Amino acid sequence: MKERLPMLADSQMNDVQKKAAAELIAGPRKAVIGPFIALMRSPELMDRLQKVGEYLRFGSTVPPKLNEFAMCIVARHVTNQFEWVVHYPNALKAGVAQATLDAIGDGRQPSGMPADEALVHDFVTELLRTHGVCDATYARTVEALGEQGLLDLIGLVGYFIAICLVMNVAHTPAPSNGTAELAPLPM
Repeated sequence: MKERLPMLADSQMNDVQKKAAAELIAGPRKAVIGPFIALMRSPELMDRLQKVGEYLRFGSTVPPKLNEFAMCIVARHVTNQFEWVVHYPNALKAGVAQATLDAIGDGRQPSGMPADEALVHDFVTELLRTHGVCDATYARTVEALGEQGLLDLIGLVGYFIAICLVMNVAHTPAPSNGTAELAPLPM
């Protein structure tokens, strides 16, 4: 697929876009990459989204392993190659089992997950499937993560859905890092 919204050259950017790019480069991401390449066309939206994403990725109350796992579940849900290729190795490094991630990638229910991963899997998949969660899932999640953790996890899912959809429309290519891309799921 041809990339629809590729990186803008400096000469193509206005002052607001240049400022937004400089702020992104100065932050923890250190570059204009992934969804931010397409989002440069709307620098104010990009700036606001990246600040939300910066908190959710680097300041959330949800432990990094569970954040990375949730990002993989969302990437699979919308078949977003970029986020899958980036967060699959991050999830492995954070301690999620390869068999668990491979099951997610194949669209299967993982087995043998630790309780914290099973909770996040149940919460995120129920949220994506029904656009809410039942009382039992809600109670388990609040017990495990607290109310702030619950909200941080909901925010993470919503944020990653938004940026995955931006990249799916823009045809943003995944980086080459040796991680296999997702196959389409049957409809």
